[in-house]
This record gives sequence, C-alpha cells and structure tokens, in this order.
Amino acid sequence: MSWPENALTEDERIVSQFRPHWKLLAIPVVWFLLIAAGVFAVFRWVPGGGVVDLVLVVVLVMAFLWLVVKPVIDWYFTRYVLTTERLITRKGLISRHGVEIPLENITNVNFSQTIFERLLGAGDLLVESAGETGHSAFFDIPHPDRFQAVLYKVREQRTLELKGLAPPPDERTEPAADPEDRLRRLTRLHDEGLISDEEYERKRQALLDEI
Repeated sequence: MSWPENALTEDERIVSQFRPHWKLLAIPVVWFLLIAAGVFAVFRWVPGGGVVDLVLVVVLVMAFLWLVVKPVIDWYFTRYVLTTERLITRKGLISRHGVEIPLENITNVNFSQTIFERLLGAGDLLVESAGETGHSAFFDIPHPDRFQAVLYKVREQRTLELKGLAPPPDERTEPAADPEDRLRRLTRLHDEGLISDEEYERKRQALLDEI
C-alpha cells in the first residue's frame, strides 16, 4: 500500500515510506501459537460438555482478536512517509490520526538502539521541531540510523530551496548514471528498508526498461 500521489503537493515527491519494523509482529505470533494450543487443549482434554467448551472458546477468540488481530492491523495501517517537503505519520484503520512535520521546522533528530535492536536493524527516532509539535517519537522503525541520515539530507535540500539557493524540482537534473548502477543502488535502498516494496517494483521495472 503506497502513499497516494493525490495527497502530495504539486512539486512534492516521496523519498521514503515504510511501516514499523517487523519485530512488532513477533509477540502476536507467539500469542497466536499459545491461543491455538489453548483451543486444541479445550477440545482435547477439558471435560464438562458443550457449554464449558463454548465459554472457553469464546474467551480464546476474544483473546485472539485483541492480542493477535489488533496488533497486526495496527502495524499494517501505520505508515511513515518522508517527502521532499514534510515528514508524515499516519495510524489507524477506521479512526485515523497522524502528524505532519514540515522539514524546515525540524531542528534535531536523534536515534536510539539497544544491542538486540541493532542485530535486528530496528530502533527509535526522536524528531525535535519548532512550533506546536515540539517533538515526535517514531518507535520501532527499520534502520533508524540510516533514516536519520536520509532525513538530514532531504531537510538540507529543502532549506536550500526555501532560501532560493537550490533549483526547483522541475529544473533539477539527475546525475548521469548507468541504469545497472542505479538498479544496484535501488536494490540496496530496498534491502535497507528505506523504500517500500511497491515503490521498489515500480522503479525497478522502469530501470529494466532502460537496459
């Protein structure tokens, strides 16, 4: 699920978009296995007849919805999007909320990783900004150190644009690069989790057409 193009301004481009790190799905998977074992135990060993079995199954189904389905839905419908103008967070399926931070308002970006998170390629990002937002925390994102570097680079470009020191997007020229080299760089960005699967496939196909 890519970010809709009609949600962007005229000259705005998507730099990176991703969901939270997959490690958030580990606990729901464990709960799924435990609940499945519980359902098996109810029908296999618990005495008492149909009513008792029904009550226990209902309890397990409610636990399944709360401990497995809800976290997966929350993960899937949480999006982090970095564009050439702003940093966007969107959360929720039915009741949605989010935060948008103009890049020129960002004053500082810090990331943190535990040893375990470094092994998994996950971590947290704290974005400090001027204005009412103050600071925003992005928990459990893929490769926060790499995303911090990309964010700083895009913010610097945005600052130059606003000061009139950089050409507008439609006058900017891409550096000449061999399509195969660009394909390798695109693959590296995808492997690092900085672009989504949909965006990777779209750009990959365009580069393959050039080769």
